[in-house]
Amino acid sequence: MAKGSGSAAFGIVMACLLLLHSELSEATTYTVGNSDSNGWTYNVANWPKGKSFKAGDVLVFNYDPSLHNVVVVNKRGYKNCTTPKNAKVYQTGNDQITLAQGNSYFICNFPGHCEAGMKIAVTAG
Repeated sequence: MAKGSGSAAFGIVMACLLLLHSELSEATTYTVGNSDSNGWTYNVANWPKGKSFKAGDVLVFNYDPSLHNVVVVNKRGYKNCTTPKNAKVYQTGNDQITLAQGNSYFICNFPGHCEAGMKIAVTAG
């Protein structure tokens, strides 16, 4: 190994770690729904429009757990308002979900709620 190449490799590793830390520390928290609509409720399907999401961003779903829930679904479940087997169901009323890179789909699976626009599709870069 050439003299100094070890310290150069160390420098590269440290730069990568700083970049990764910088990206993680810049995560944004979004509260789903309009401020005047009581959070996660009907007619929020267009809420993501105009927003730029990144992997690591956090979605906060506020709702009355006796009236609603949040279900992580696939594209088909989103389109058809159906819950796939083994879908993750949140029901605390104050759920915080960290976005992974790519597409994420969320619905309320209480009867008729998804059909009434209680669903969102989010793409995180």
